[in-house]
Amino acid sequence: MYFTDRGIEELEQRRGDEEVTLAWIAERLQEFTDVHPEFETAVERFATWLARLDDPED
Repeated sequence: MYFTDRGIEELEQRRGDEEVTLAWIAERLQEFTDVHPEFETAVERFATWLARLDDPED
């Protein structure tokens, strides 16, 4: 198990029944990088990966 799995599991347990929009997620990611700019690259890569998930060229 990766260390990040614990955070993902906690997210699922605490908020797994909620419905949110991608706009809401984008706002939270922007807020997170404002507070933690050292994670900007990782958040950017994650957001780009999500945005292109169904793109057959990537």
